[in-house]
Amino acid sequence: MGITVKRLIFKEHRKSEKSVELDFLIDSGAVYSLVPGKIMDELGIETYRTIDFSLADGTKITRRVGSGYFEYNGEGGPAPVIYGEEGDEPLLGVTALESLGLVLNPFTRELHPMRMLMV
Repeated sequence: MGITVKRLIFKEHRKSEKSVELDFLIDSGAVYSLVPGKIMDELGIETYRTIDFSLADGTKITRRVGSGYFEYNGEGGPAPVIYGEEGDEPLLGVTALESLGLVLNPFTRELHPMRMLMV
């Protein structure tokens, strides 16, 4: 299995003028995305809840969560975002991928438009 890293724009909401470009590790096994707390503070993003998470190795951590807006190749969408603590690196999870209408191809490690179904 390879590692996929993509550069995305991140900001508080769709109409925000203040934004940053970050290199995100794409993790289709993670539900939420993570942005370093210092960047969230600089963009004025407030957290609204605290959640306990289990890491792949079984470690349990507690992190604050807010909402942010992600853009990739001209497309954007809002998603929950974990307030990263020291040592945490940017991570893009499936809620942000789905909001952007993207899926990760596990064989090519590339992002592709999601096939939209109405059922």
